[in-house]
Amino acid sequence: MTRTGEPLCLVVMGVAGSGKSTVARALVRRTGWTMLEGDDLHPPENVEKMAAGTPLTDADRWPWLDAIGAWVDGRRGENVESVVTCSALRRGYRDRLRQGRPGVVFCFLEVPSSVLVERLGSRTGHYFPAQLLRSQLATLEPLDSDEPGFVVGGAAEVDVVAETVLALLHEQRVRS
Repeated sequence: MTRTGEPLCLVVMGVAGSGKSTVARALVRRTGWTMLEGDDLHPPENVEKMAAGTPLTDADRWPWLDAIGAWVDGRRGENVESVVTCSALRRGYRDRLRQGRPGVVFCFLEVPSSVLVERLGSRTGHYFPAQLLRSQLATLEPLDSDEPGFVVGGAAEVDVVAETVLALLHEQRVRS
């Protein structure tokens, strides 16, 4: 539980290739939390745009973020802790995700561009083309100090990243 008594919802955020899904699955193995792959809630129009190499606009993202928020609300209603993967690139997107949801905490996976390019170049079976990475990096607004969350280096081995995330969550809960 978070300091507010709300079930935790950890949003693993970052640009494409930062390891959001891999880290989230590692966290689920360690905690038993419920997981949502945020990309699964993109409407077909968004998937088509991205697959064609067209960056999403804010107007494209709002319904997607609202769908993720509704999923989070469902887990809150069940009093279940969860982890969600979501790029959450801008402060406004993160504000929308946590509006009325005091249990939401962000984990920003920070990864060097060279590693991102390498990961995206070797990724198969995903509609997101590597050419959109540049637009995501240009859109990215790092976590502000007043946002609930923390930054973790995402270039390390997944087990190390997952253990670091859990240690930082524990530290936050102790301080609260």
